Amino acid sequence: MINLLILFLVMNQYHQKTSGWRSVGLQYHESLCQFIWEVLFKNKGVQPLLDGVLNYLPCPTEVENHALDQDKSEEKVLLSGSPNGPLVALAFKLEEGRFGQLTYLRIYEGVIKRGEFMFNINTGKRIKVPRLVRMHANEMEDIQEAHAGQIVAVFGVDCASGDTFTDGSVRYTMTSMNVPEPVMSLAVSPISKDSGAQFSKALNRFQKEDPTFRVGLDPESGQTIISGMGELHLDIYVERIRREYKVDAQTGRPRVNFREAITQRANFDYLHKKQTGGQGQYGRVCGYIEPFPADSPGKFEFENLMIGQAIPSNFIPAIEKGFKEACNSGSLIGHPIENIRIVLTDGASHAVDSSELAFKLASIYALRQCYAAAKPVILEPVMKVELKFPTEFQGTVTGDVNKRKGIIVGNDQDGDDTVILAHVPLNNMFGYSTSLRSMTQGKGEFSMEYLEHSPVSQDVQMQLVNTYKASKGAAD
Repeated sequence: MINLLILFLVMNQYHQKTSGWRSVGLQYHESLCQFIWEVLFKNKGVQPLLDGVLNYLPCPTEVENHALDQDKSEEKVLLSGSPNGPLVALAFKLEEGRFGQLTYLRIYEGVIKRGEFMFNINTGKRIKVPRLVRMHANEMEDIQEAHAGQIVAVFGVDCASGDTFTDGSVRYTMTSMNVPEPVMSLAVSPISKDSGAQFSKALNRFQKEDPTFRVGLDPESGQTIISGMGELHLDIYVERIRREYKVDAQTGRPRVNFREAITQRANFDYLHKKQTGGQGQYGRVCGYIEPFPADSPGKFEFENLMIGQAIPSNFIPAIEKGFKEACNSGSLIGHPIENIRIVLTDGASHAVDSSELAFKLASIYALRQCYAAAKPVILEPVMKVELKFPTEFQGTVTGDVNKRKGIIVGNDQDGDDTVILAHVPLNNMFGYSTSLRSMTQGKGEFSMEYLEHSPVSQDVQMQLVNTYKASKGAAD
């Protein structure tokens, strides 16, 4: 079996017969590697490149594309690639133009027509196509419609990169809507107040381009916080703010996004009672909290198992809202609580003093009351790290991974290089690129991606809790 087919397209030879190569290219398209020698500045080799695309790459109808059916738990669906099918198009690139946001769409199935409506499956919004263009470098050609297999651009469509558009008859997406939560945060701000508008513009654009990039405000300091999937991920966006928007931005120390979770069941019975000169506050909630079963993990669930009308039904949403709000900040280190199921079994109300606010406060204090009894733990993001370096440095690199409390799960050889797969806590990976270069004389490289949140060791948990208490004491 051919694992790798190297096709050399040399200038003045690209006119050779292509039918045989095309059929091979279709069969081995995942391992076909084309080399084309070109010099764009001198306009040399551009024509062979374009002819190579036409002659050797498969056309859209010759490749199987799958969408994810959101009505069937993201079950894979084979797309026909026919213009007669329901519209399925992916927004894969955003560009700020003179006339606003320019959105590039790749049409996988169906037809897009100017003036007609399409649906953004990711946001649920119905959008009209005001202008449809075909791009030729930096030139635009207005068109009335575009068919499956084409790449076009539309103006005036508010969307994010990765959003899927349909005609409304199906709820397909080309990418998963389950976006992972950020694992690291960073405080960032412009040095000059005059750069505030450009700074905000950059952050708004980046959020649309990348669903894993988040922007928020620290409620205590008022600082702008950007969150993402790692140190390098955030560094790239900070550099883009400086380079593309000419904003001199300053950053704080990176912060790992820990989580808190309970490990056992605990009961709560809390009465919130406050008497004032006028209407008071009264609300009592009873029930228990418990972790999700190990075989079916979750983040948050609220269930009302109360029998009777001890609490009027119109107050139940306020109780759930209070518990959700309480889960935004655990008492160990102030990070969100997950893996928690809250069950309401009983309670009490007052004909005059009960209100939504009273029951919301009762549920917030109820969680705080029973939280310690549920034996909470701190969860830290663990990264899947792949390292590649010359074998002569294997002992040094392996020892460093162990020092960072990493677990090596794979070891392989690639010629003169060693490839190691490891699971390492993100909190121990700060500045690793510099360390790896130092250990391998600049010959090592690595990549990492989020794997999971897992409990920290007892000594690390104690250290994190003490640091949090010290910071709270200083703030107070």
